[in-house]
Amino acid sequence: MNLPVTVAAVDLGSNSFHMLIVRAEQGQRRVLDRIKESVRLAGGLSADGRIDAATQQRALDCLARFGQRLAQLDEARVRVVGTNTLRQARGADEFIARAEAALGHPIEIIYGVEEARLIYAGVAEDLEAVDAQRLVVDIGGGSTELVIGRGAQVRRAESVALGAVTHTTRFFADGRVDKAKWKAAVTEARLALEPLAYDYRELGWSVALGASGSIKSIARAVDADAPGATITSEALAKLARRLCKAGSVDKLAPDGVSSERRAIFAGGLAVLAGIFESLGVTAMQVSDKALREGVISDLLGRLSAHDSRDDGVDDAAHRFVIDRDHGRRVAETAARLWRSGHQGDQLPEGMAEAARVLRWAAMLHEIGLAVAHRAYHKHGEYLLNNADIRGFSQMDQHLLATIVRLHRGRLRTELINTLPSAWQARTRDIVLALRIAVILHRGRNPATRPPVTLAHGDATLTVSVDADWLAERPLTRADLEHESERLAKAGLTLDLVETTIPEAASGR
Repeated sequence: MNLPVTVAAVDLGSNSFHMLIVRAEQGQRRVLDRIKESVRLAGGLSADGRIDAATQQRALDCLARFGQRLAQLDEARVRVVGTNTLRQARGADEFIARAEAALGHPIEIIYGVEEARLIYAGVAEDLEAVDAQRLVVDIGGGSTELVIGRGAQVRRAESVALGAVTHTTRFFADGRVDKAKWKAAVTEARLALEPLAYDYRELGWSVALGASGSIKSIARAVDADAPGATITSEALAKLARRLCKAGSVDKLAPDGVSSERRAIFAGGLAVLAGIFESLGVTAMQVSDKALREGVISDLLGRLSAHDSRDDGVDDAAHRFVIDRDHGRRVAETAARLWRSGHQGDQLPEGMAEAARVLRWAAMLHEIGLAVAHRAYHKHGEYLLNNADIRGFSQMDQHLLATIVRLHRGRLRTELINTLPSAWQARTRDIVLALRIAVILHRGRNPATRPPVTLAHGDATLTVSVDADWLAERPLTRADLEHESERLAKAGLTLDLVETTIPEAASGR
């Protein structure tokens, strides 16, 4: 990216909220502002899994302050991500709506594996360009992300329900630490890590890096926070013995650890001890980079030539054995139909993103065939709502899932009405273009490039097809007539017009 651009990342973590504002120019990044506030979102979860009123207000006050700083940046240059507590909290939608109003920007809730990928992307900024395999660990307030990667490429990423806040609340809520509590806390961490420990040890790594406030505070407590210093397994064990002997973190009074961080120090230390024991880590360096730096890298990629979501779609197509050539043909035709449907329009803001969503949905519209052909659009909806797809937030995936569900069969407009209001009209247009494209490519002939255009109004859809082309394809005509009947049940009129389509208009 050659032109200077200012971008911002906001990380709504389970313990702290972070905001990072960066100016990027000529491949260089300069930090303009960095703000962190301890909100302790995970600590505000009530017994029924809801965020209590006091914690919500603390979070909203913080976001209002962040919002003042972000007011001069447009939506495309700000990315706000919510992590474990917002993934898990009951009734979070209402709070998120209030949080978006306070901040002035939309909030994306990301899956744990996507969080891990972004953390690795942030840490990778500090890594030397050598061909070495690395383990990156981030202990957050409500979850821990573990990634093995080589260079900038992630080889394995997992998110585990272990956090400094939640582990402290569970085992050290009264502030007291003794040998029995310590053993129970470390054992619980090891149990949570057991399903992945063998695979991680088999993959191996040359160096381990820690990337979180909890790990930084532990490094300070063992005097390993100088550049290049490491937390060793011996130093970690010694610190644990000192903590149990002191009986509490306050009595231990670890050097360089703030009072806010001391409140969750014991839980974070127990989680890290469990990681060292489970994975056989003997030494860990500490990185200053974390999730927010990864979000900045991802956002800059979206603004330039490389969108990580393209990679995620390719990964999913490979993982679920999708016919990618067919997907590309459907995507190309759907894109032409969608563009023809907007010819002469003053395209509203967000249309470029809508075009990308249409392409991704078309590439993945047959993902449900990995389960079964019968009702494969429903299987596809389930997979896209629940799979980990690189670069996508939960709402991104839900949007794709809805489009894939509606690309065939009954057009259930009520599913579109549950989407964010800004996406409802766009999604309807995307779905209609994709439905027609899928019909036109039903024969799966690689040479097929349908001469067709599309126009639509509020309740009408006009499909203009080259008459000679359609005359040679009676099955396609019948399928389009059946589609007219299906759309009529959703209150839409499909007019099939047989005409002469110039090559320039059809894309032939």
